[in-house]
Amino acid sequence: MTDAAAFYDDLAERYHLIFADWDQAVLWQGEVLERLIRAEMGEAPISVLDCSAGIGTQALGLALRGYTVHATDLSPEAIERARREADRFGVSMTFGVADFRSLGEQVAGAFDVVISCDNALPHLPSEEDLLLAARNIRSKLRDGGLFLATIRDYDQVLRERPDATMPAVSDTPEGRRIYFQVWDWAEDGLTYTVHLFLVGESGGAWETHHHETRYRSVLREELAEILRQAGFRNVAWQMPDESGYYQPIVKARRG
Repeated sequence: MTDAAAFYDDLAERYHLIFADWDQAVLWQGEVLERLIRAEMGEAPISVLDCSAGIGTQALGLALRGYTVHATDLSPEAIERARREADRFGVSMTFGVADFRSLGEQVAGAFDVVISCDNALPHLPSEEDLLLAARNIRSKLRDGGLFLATIRDYDQVLRERPDATMPAVSDTPEGRRIYFQVWDWAEDGLTYTVHLFLVGESGGAWETHHHETRYRSVLREELAEILRQAGFRNVAWQMPDESGYYQPIVKARRG
């Protein structure tokens, strides 16, 4: 996952530009995730490990809603940005740099909930890596604890194998901004390289930034079976029309 770390290191200072309004996205994601967590865990105080926190989009949203949050990511630059954003939002959180596959060694303690949102798990290059990550994630949960992860709907993606995403255009006080991705599929038909483009207008001039990373398409049943092999129980999926989130969500419990 070295390329993923480099990708997010390079993107850390611009990641918010993917969103029309990142601050509002932080608040919205915190609200949606809290609803999902409370439906499973009740109203008791809850500690959360966000093990793919990035610059804090989900971790900050939950911290703002009173959760005790520890945020980790493979990217040191993303975590440093998340620290600054926590200060700006005025929330208390803890941080660390850690790989999914070695959380047991790199993160101390156990948590009520572990989350991994926004298609982070498919950065892992193989089923073996996913299983190792799942076992490490489970090791960070208390008995009865909840794991929530969101990924792209690869069941649909693999039927279509798109070459690109539609451009998203935002008008901001600084000027117009355009975000889109171009996908190059590998010969195996499962892995693909994402070329992420951020195009910004300022003072009548345009500037383009390009960032590149790789993903492996992970079907829902494939991930569910890996979680079962890792020792999780009650593995279930919620689709966006049910959860209110923009990606499919898998829920699983530590027995």
